[in-house]
Amino acid sequence: MKVYQTDEIKNIAILGGSGSGKTTLAEAMLFEGGVIKRRGRVSQGSTVSDHHPVEKEYGYSVLASVFNIEWQGRKLNFIDCPDSDDFAGAVVTALNVTDTALVVLNAQSGLEVTTLNQLRYTEKLRKPVIFIVNQLDHEKADFEKVVSQLHEHYGSKAVQIQYPVNAGSEFNAVVDVLKRKLYRWKPEGGVPDVLEIPESELEKANDLHQKLVEAAAENDETLMEKFFEEGSLSEDDMREGIRKGLISRDMFPVFCVSAGKDMCVRRSLEFLGNVVPCVDKMPHPQNTEGEEVPPNPGAPTSLFFFKTTVESHVGEVSYFKVMSGTVREGDDLANADRGSKERMSQLFVASGQIRTKVDALMAGDIGVTVKLKDVRTGNTLNGKGVDNKFNFIKFPEPKFRRAIKAVNEADTEKLNEALLRLHEEDPTWIIEQSKELKQTIIHGQGEFHLKTLKWRIETDDKIQIQYLEPKIPYRETITKAARADYRHKKQSGGAGQFGEVHLIVEPYYEGMPQPESYKFNGQEFKVQTRDVQTFDLDWGGKLVFVNSIVGGAIDARFVPAIIKGIMARLEQGPLTGSYARDVRVVVYDGKMHPVDSNEISFMLAGRNAFSTAFKAAGPKILEPIYDVEVSVPSDKLGDVMSDMQGRRAIIMGMESDKGMERLLAKVPLKEMSNYSISLSSITGGRASFAMKYSGYELVPTDVQEKLLKEYEALAMVED
Repeated sequence: MKVYQTDEIKNIAILGGSGSGKTTLAEAMLFEGGVIKRRGRVSQGSTVSDHHPVEKEYGYSVLASVFNIEWQGRKLNFIDCPDSDDFAGAVVTALNVTDTALVVLNAQSGLEVTTLNQLRYTEKLRKPVIFIVNQLDHEKADFEKVVSQLHEHYGSKAVQIQYPVNAGSEFNAVVDVLKRKLYRWKPEGGVPDVLEIPESELEKANDLHQKLVEAAAENDETLMEKFFEEGSLSEDDMREGIRKGLISRDMFPVFCVSAGKDMCVRRSLEFLGNVVPCVDKMPHPQNTEGEEVPPNPGAPTSLFFFKTTVESHVGEVSYFKVMSGTVREGDDLANADRGSKERMSQLFVASGQIRTKVDALMAGDIGVTVKLKDVRTGNTLNGKGVDNKFNFIKFPEPKFRRAIKAVNEADTEKLNEALLRLHEEDPTWIIEQSKELKQTIIHGQGEFHLKTLKWRIETDDKIQIQYLEPKIPYRETITKAARADYRHKKQSGGAGQFGEVHLIVEPYYEGMPQPESYKFNGQEFKVQTRDVQTFDLDWGGKLVFVNSIVGGAIDARFVPAIIKGIMARLEQGPLTGSYARDVRVVVYDGKMHPVDSNEISFMLAGRNAFSTAFKAAGPKILEPIYDVEVSVPSDKLGDVMSDMQGRRAIIMGMESDKGMERLLAKVPLKEMSNYSISLSSITGGRASFAMKYSGYELVPTDVQEKLLKEYEALAMVED
């Protein structure tokens, strides 16, 4: 393969919901581009994109697949993305390293929830979008309905480049209003007959052509002046206007194909080759210092690694984008993230598992290499004279969690190694080794996401695993002030142990005034603050320690031991053994012995005094609360709200968004365990949701009583 210049490279992400046929479209593109000699089928597991064993097992896309086509002197790099929200991380990654989104719509169902979610990512990242309405040969195809949906979302910016003459089981022809021709295919598809538009279609074709001309002219002042003077634009002028409209997201072209029959695929490739902006025409990415990094092939080399897979007999396969400069086989580069050196001993471009060797890749291109020593997903390799780092990929928050363990405990270490490797491949599989819960927690995007993880570990690594309901990271705090003292005294021959601590505990909140006095049982305790220490706790919240010891009752050298004892008790609250937080402790008095007092004595005295006071201070359990946003069709809103209320949710608001309703709520994490499964069941898979940690709030009294009983029962079993 020749080395393509930056202004000859186009990077395109293929998006679409389940059943849209995007993998079939990718296969037809590869066939038309001469990369493959025979089109594979999804049903047979023989396509270039869905080549991983787990994809063949389940029959759906799991990994983003990179492929390329040389077309009319340009190189088109594609990333075919998974079609489920459970694998949204691959979509986000692909959109960050490509410049244009090709969104495939099913002609029967049009804009579905998954597609709408993907379109939100394109909007957030300001990516140009082209729509391809697929499966126009299906008997229930409804092109006009799909176009109506697009107009509802994008108004007049959604502009038809084509429309089908006979959508349905007899589909074989489209009118192209840019070319002003009719394309008709024989039953085998492929190369069409290019004909004049028949009389019966002229009025509609001319009307759509005029709308296309006006839309193209609106994106360039020179073209607008030419349009006013001449009343029309040439085909080349229109291409330029469409290209500018794409870049500014003021134009969303609409194409139509039957990928399964290879009809209009070639024409779509022509449009992509002619009109889609090349890398050099797109906004420049920024490094972590906020500096723009233009795709200049003459600049120092920087490679960003966005994807890692492991193949049997090959090992790690690393996918990268050339952010700047030119990388050549044999180049020595420095890892900006890990401080190591790497040699690019082999360079390839990929089409699924098909890898073609190349000598060099220029800025903007996408390549592959193998057997690097110390490169992880998200790393940057630099040549001399540059120290770029990139972290522009922001993954969606996880929304499904399970505890994971090896069936055979002897496999625990191997399981941890497998989990770390799989996290490298898909960073949205998040691994949490919870010391607090004594569980390994896997966070992911949904049930299928974790089901896929389980399949891969059991199939690839031969480790049998099981998922368990994860424990909830409750917290404990107090609701009122309380006082306690404790004397630790031990005599066992020789030097003994002695320490006595008097303290007050109370709830802490930001900005609370310094303590002056307290009253307990009619007795007033005045405090004189000598020193205040604030500790940010690893598990959230604060401990504020106030030293109010006067008259040398406790020597200053024993204060750190008292704090240590208190901190130890915070790590295991008295109600459920959960971490405690947001407490102010005032140590105001105590006693010591000139011989027997030592650090261990005051640590134990502080711990026990704190524990006694904590139990008397109205202790309460806190639970993690999440902000949940549900996108649901209007006709299912009532059902979703009823389900939410059964989950102790507080509804924060609702917003209408082009035929969908956005429901905003605060929900306890405990109630979100199987929400993705329930939501899919309630709405027939037509809704989606996102969740993000909000904070901790007190659990209701009935819930607290239930948790206390469960903890007591568990303690009895363990005893």
